Amino acid sequence: MTIQKLIEQIKIKKSFLCIGLDVDLNKFPSHLLELEDPIFEFNKVIIDATHDLCVSYKPNIAFYEAYGLKGWQSLQKTINYLNENHPEIFTIADAKRGDIGNTSSMYAKAFFEDLNFDSVTVAPYMGKDSVEPFLAFENKHTIMLALTSNEGAFDFQTQNINGKELYKVVIETSTSWKNSENLMYVVGATKAEYFSEIRKLIPDSFLLVPGVGAQGGSLQDVCKYGMNENIGLLINSSRGIIYASNGVDFAEMARAEALKMQVEMSEILNNL
Repeated sequence: MTIQKLIEQIKIKKSFLCIGLDVDLNKFPSHLLELEDPIFEFNKVIIDATHDLCVSYKPNIAFYEAYGLKGWQSLQKTINYLNENHPEIFTIADAKRGDIGNTSSMYAKAFFEDLNFDSVTVAPYMGKDSVEPFLAFENKHTIMLALTSNEGAFDFQTQNINGKELYKVVIETSTSWKNSENLMYVVGATKAEYFSEIRKLIPDSFLLVPGVGAQGGSLQDVCKYGMNENIGLLINSSRGIIYASNGVDFAEMARAEALKMQVEMSEILNNL
């Protein structure tokens, strides 16, 4: 998917919501556990209930790998369902991959060619040759960890390196890599005060923003400091939407929570 198509969907739906499909059988409604593939059935029902309110879905790959081959098959069925029924939706494989060049090439093929995701998250610690293989794919996007929302982010990411925070060094360096126009960045909502500085470095890039809601991040603050002329934000919510209920009404409750966020986003967009 091109960035322009993503921007068009944001304008059409008046939403920049990304819904995280972080599946956990322990949190599923009990009636789904009787089905042959409860993971796919859960995802399908969530997608059917919310696809008109969001522009993106983000399965966290760990939650599928944890269930072995069956989990991977459920992931395959989920991405196939999205691509066949909602090709306008921007899909993110939240895999946080990153390794030496030939290994990264294989990771990229797995997510971009075999599974046909629009994007994948990567960790930049190993540098240019670990990320550029992902960037080589046309109309595919690589979402690089920049400044995350977890407590351990302060261990390295904000450390001062020769007068500049490490996350800034990482972002600046990445803009010089081949096909860097295919980069997006992960920036946690709990670090809202950093968005202004980040926008000075990458004014035009899309930012994937976890941490709104359950982790305490403010949508209003993120938009105030992080939005650009093309919106440039994908706000992720996972648990707050998909596990709003673990009863037979889980789809209705998920839609209700997604609608709350979409309405708030629509108001923000209308006030631009």
